[in-house]
This record gives sequence, C-alpha cells and structure tokens, in this order.
Amino acid sequence: MGTINKTLKQLLLPLICLLIVLLINLIKSPTFFNIGMQHGVLYGRLIDILNRGSEIAILAVGQTLVVAVSAGTDISVGSVMSLSACGTCMMLAGYGVNSTTQLMVPLGIGILFGILLGGVCGCINGALVSKLKIQPMVATLILFTAARAIGLLLCNNQITYIRYEPYKYLGNFIPGCPVPTAIFVTIAVIAVVTLLLKKTALGLYIQSAGINSRAARISGINSAMICFVCYLICGLCAGIAGMVASSRIYSADSNNIGLNYELDSILAVALGGNSLGGGKFNLAGAVIGAYTIQAITTTLLAMGVSTDQAPVVKAIIVVIIVVVQSPTFKEWFANTEAKRRALAAEGGQKA
Repeated sequence: MGTINKTLKQLLLPLICLLIVLLINLIKSPTFFNIGMQHGVLYGRLIDILNRGSEIAILAVGQTLVVAVSAGTDISVGSVMSLSACGTCMMLAGYGVNSTTQLMVPLGIGILFGILLGGVCGCINGALVSKLKIQPMVATLILFTAARAIGLLLCNNQITYIRYEPYKYLGNFIPGCPVPTAIFVTIAVIAVVTLLLKKTALGLYIQSAGINSRAARISGINSAMICFVCYLICGLCAGIAGMVASSRIYSADSNNIGLNYELDSILAVALGGNSLGGGKFNLAGAVIGAYTIQAITTTLLAMGVSTDQAPVVKAIIVVIIVVVQSPTFKEWFANTEAKRRALAAEGGQKA
C-alpha cells in the first residue's frame, strides 16, 4: 500500500502538468474533448494527441531505462528511427527502387528487419558505454551523426515509397478498427517492458547499477551487462517507433523521420519526474511526459502558432514545467509551507 501511495505521489506533478495543458485547451476550445466517428474511425484532439504522441512515448520507455542505468542520455534514438525505417523500406522494395506496390520479401520480415536494425544500433551504443566506458552522450553521438547517412545510403539517396496497403496499417488504422493502430503498439511496448521490469529482477538491477554501479558490482550484479541490456531495449524501442513513423507516410524519408525526437524523448523523461542523474525511475511518469509534450504541440498548432514560433513557446512551457518539478523548487515550496504553518500555529497560541 505504501509503495502504491509513493508511486501515485511521484506521478502527481506530471499528471497536474498534463491536466493544466489540457484545461488550457478546453478554455480555448470548448469542443476540445469531443470525440466523434467519421468514415468508421475515431477523430478528435484527444485521439490525435494519443496517436501522434505514440512515437515519443515509445522512445521515452527506452530512454528512461538508459537514463536510470547510466545517468546519461541516448541522443541517437531519432536517427536510429530513421535508419530502421530506411532498412525496412529497402528490404520491402529492393535496393534502388523508388516506389513499389509489390514487396520483395514478406511484410513481417521487412518490419522485423527494421526493428532488429534498431536493436543492433542499441547493441553498438551499449557496448561503447558498458564495455569501453565511453560517456553516453559521446558514445551515442556516433549514431546520431551516422545513422541517417547510412539510412540514406540504404535507400540509394532517395525517398522510398511502399504503396502496399497493409504497410499503412501500423501507423494509421486497421480496417474495421476505429482506434489508431499506433495506440495499440504503444500499449504493447509499455506492457512488455513493464512486465519485464516487474516480473524479473531487471528493474531492481537497473536502479542498483544506476545509483552505484561499483557497489552493485561488488554485490554480484553485472552492471555492464545490465547497462548493455538497457541500451538494447532502447534501440528496439527506436526501431518500433521508426516502423510506426514510416507506416504513417508509407515511405522512408531519412532526413525527416525522427527529427529532433531524441530531444523530446529526453524531455519526456524529465517531465515525468525522473532524475537525469540515474538511479530510481518511473516509467509511467515518462509516458505521461511524452503525451504532455504532444499535448503542448497540439495546443500551439490549434492556437494558430506558426511552426517557426512553436518551438520557442514550447521551450518556455517545458522550462516552467521542469522548474516546478525540480527538487530545489519542491524543497523551497515545502520550506515555505512549513514556515506558513509555524506562523499560523504561533498566531493561534498567542490568541
């Protein structure tokens, strides 16, 4: 019971931040929470937030584990998304083919190849960080720079279009299902990782290695292997997010898929109340943070803020949210509240 209360307390501020953003939308547009059905599918602002925020939420799951175990960030996830999408489209269309309606390999094999490609990238990052002890940001900077270029080479320096209807289902809608498929994919990723953390000792090992890797190693935990596994999971998450993003536009656009998503995934972890210094983590908070970021983006677009100005406004809002959730602010607020109560008690005694 105490653990549940502690978890709810950790999620309180992230939830409040998300609710504030949603309430601002409601004040601006009374129809914001309306959900309707058109052409057999659900539509509405909330559906759009859940749908469009899927890639960031999936990335945030892997990024949370990386931050917790290594006290560093994986800045390559956006580029790995792009590489995975390019690898899949190249496999499905064939090298050098610009557009196709006939697949060279079965769809499942192509998608699996893209996800595994993300896993390979995760293994590379994990080996550099866990075995060679390179700082996470420096280690992942390699694929941040190279992955998009490799994806472009795989697609023969062009955008490869997969005009095969079932390929669009992953990022859009399955016929007969009114809910966007990306939402189901996100739920599946969160569920699998949560079960892995809860039903095995991995979650405890990650926190132990993140808090003090040397002490964890002395107590018998293979900190290097735990770190490697976290980067592998992060790479797989990036590969899945790349599949969703590619399916939305049924193509591989190496220059634009996952662009700046690494920043959003790191922000999602921070907005979720997780410390970027490693150690204890809250997966649910990171997911809430991801949808908060998407809600902010949707709000700005709905308010008519131009795409050039939106990042500035978004940055200001994010800074405010991060400051409110910072330990220093929480401590200041707690001290102020304690002083107020002490003064009130003192006034009551004098009366």
